[in-house]
Amino acid sequence: MTSQPCSQPVATTNNTIIVILMGVSGAGKTTIGQLLATHLGWPFYEGDDFHPQANIDKLRQGIPLTDQDRDPWIAALQHLIRTLIQSHQSAVIACSALKQSYRDRLQQQHREVIFVYLKGERAVIAQRLHARVGHFMNVNLLASQYETLEEPVGAITIDITHPPETIVRQIQHQLHRRDRE
Repeated sequence: MTSQPCSQPVATTNNTIIVILMGVSGAGKTTIGQLLATHLGWPFYEGDDFHPQANIDKLRQGIPLTDQDRDPWIAALQHLIRTLIQSHQSAVIACSALKQSYRDRLQQQHREVIFVYLKGERAVIAQRLHARVGHFMNVNLLASQYETLEEPVGAITIDITHPPETIVRQIQHQLHRRDRE
């Protein structure tokens, strides 16, 4: 069963929506993000693509990133979000956004930015990370990601144990529900 694309699910001043799928590595941000973007007819952006090479090198070596390491990454994503909003382009972005301070910087007081938290148990995510091939994220960093994670308040929270199509339908439903509120 496939979900149907939904038209502009949340009322904003310019009908632009930026959905940021957040959560620890292995939560399914890229898989769900690509699928959601396809259903909505919006572009998808992989937040990891905005990391400077030095960050990717650290992660490959199993070295956790500091706030200072993340600063240029968050700044690049802020620029992307501002550009999308200014051009009235809705989009889906996969970005861990583990701390509230990162989410505050990404949102920048823009009503158009909506966070969707892909929430999962550590054991489920660890299993996914062990099975993943070709990604720079070292599985040994999962513990540091959970230590850094500040669960969001006010975000759409989705349990990751469902199949991707079900998760996408749940997200679309929640976006429509917010539109009606």
